[in-house]
Amino acid sequence: MTSITDPVTIDELEKYASNHLDKNAFDYYSTGAENDVTLRENRLAFNRIKLRPRMLRDVSHQDISVTVLGHKLSMPICVSPSAYQAMAHPDGELATVRAVRSLGTAMGLSLYSTTSLEDVALEAPNTIKFFQMQLYTDRQLMATITRRAEKAGYKAILLTVDCPLYGRHQGRRRFELPGHLKYANFSSVQQRKRFKSNAELGAHIIALLDCSVDWKILDWLRSITSLPVVVKGILTPEDARLAVQHGAKGILVSNHGGRQLDGVPAAIEVLPEIVNAVQGTGVEVYMDSGVRLGTDVLKALALGARAVFVGRPVIWGLAYKGEQGVKAVLQMLRDEFKTAMVLAGCASLKDITSSLVMRPATSHL
Repeated sequence: MTSITDPVTIDELEKYASNHLDKNAFDYYSTGAENDVTLRENRLAFNRIKLRPRMLRDVSHQDISVTVLGHKLSMPICVSPSAYQAMAHPDGELATVRAVRSLGTAMGLSLYSTTSLEDVALEAPNTIKFFQMQLYTDRQLMATITRRAEKAGYKAILLTVDCPLYGRHQGRRRFELPGHLKYANFSSVQQRKRFKSNAELGAHIIALLDCSVDWKILDWLRSITSLPVVVKGILTPEDARLAVQHGAKGILVSNHGGRQLDGVPAAIEVLPEIVNAVQGTGVEVYMDSGVRLGTDVLKALALGARAVFVGRPVIWGLAYKGEQGVKAVLQMLRDEFKTAMVLAGCASLKDITSSLVMRPATSHL
């Protein structure tokens, strides 16, 4: 087993996690769909984008604060919803939200959290939190959980639209939630159906996924909650425009970290055309999938993202040292981002424009 004292990179934390986490957990977190083509492409695409720094600008003071859906955050780096966090550390989502609170940013909570949405809310009531929702045939279940999130103080619903069914995810094929953990937001389902194991409950939840949905689901969701809806999983300008037409307040450009349809482009590659598609509508655009460095954050913002979300790095931080590990990840990304801004000649987020980057030409066959 390897150990690290002061991690310098997220890659170091991932290596630590690979050596210390149970194989069932690490495989679930680390792998993507099919042949991991998109998983790898998420990183390669960032590498292909080059920075064009400007010199002799006063960058003695940096302001990296941002507003997301009207809420002021200390930085444009937020936490993506990631499932089953207690597999990485016993404190799971509670450790994550405490770290997010200490850094003054925002957290997306997975529907598949191992701590209930209410308990996470109580742990950090003043922290900005968004709740992630799946598309189920059981609309009553969706409505009940959405209303629970609204009552608990979550500030938006992140509607995941790229999961009408689960992709052929290598780590998910053999995955089973350990018996000492629970699907914390599905306690009412468990009580009603009286499943004998996590495997039975998990299979039931998967069976609820709805392949028949269309854009009317967004209209329905908006009708049952006053919370703004952010559509998560958009990869084309056509769908971005439809999201706007159906009342989305935000778009999270994402390929699910390479865990759904393999062979799709990296999120960072399609980000600019989606930003252009919704320009002038007031709808905010964010991105996730592959963010690992402060320069990645800089590139994403230069290409139009208002903020980025990170998922796996948070899990590696949890595996390393719980709350302190997540805090280390967020501080690492923040400090790298600020350094990159200074070296690129940017003192505030408004200085980060598309002229800062060079990217390869893309084509649609």
